[in-house]
Amino acid sequence: MNAADLDAVTLDAYGTLVRLRNPVPELSAALAERGQERSEEQIRAGFQAEVEYYREHSAEGHDRPGLERLQRDCAKVFLDAVGAELDQAEFAPVYAGAMRFDVLPGVEESLERLRALGLELAVVANWDLSLTGMLTDAGLERFFRVVVHAARKPAPGGFLAALTELRVEPHRALHIGDDGDDEQGAAAAGLHFAPAPVSDAAKAIA
Repeated sequence: MNAADLDAVTLDAYGTLVRLRNPVPELSAALAERGQERSEEQIRAGFQAEVEYYREHSAEGHDRPGLERLQRDCAKVFLDAVGAELDQAEFAPVYAGAMRFDVLPGVEESLERLRALGLELAVVANWDLSLTGMLTDAGLERFFRVVVHAARKPAPGGFLAALTELRVEPHRALHIGDDGDDEQGAAAAGLHFAPAPVSDAAKAIA
């Protein structure tokens, strides 16, 4: 696309801006400290069960009480899956703390380029209330004027909320994401779409 045709770019977070570090070693150590040693395969399977649960319920963590409930529920899903009889409330912050993220290659340079083109940037993600904190920890928050968590993609509401705050019309915005929810949600909201990686999408804007 031509930069002259755009006023803003919205971006997904997980799989687009950041990726998850392998949490299995930290979870293994946390279980072992509590007398619940499990194999790597068991822990990985438990983690995958929690991931599936989180995908369906991330929007429930839209505020502080909801986030605390969501973290307890996610910890319970993991503990049940690995057969560990532990207090989910005690384990919840440990489990959440094992989720650490790294910025994907080329992201920072690409965001710098998009800003240099005069484009407003926003994050629209199916993530809980901790999204802004994650972006801060990753050093990315400075790039974004708007951060929309609990976006419920592929519903269009999160996109439209971001653009309303930016005062940008949907046809003047591009969304960059890594899955079908991003593409479908952008289309439903009237945005253009480009698939991740961000570096490729940013280079395609002339």
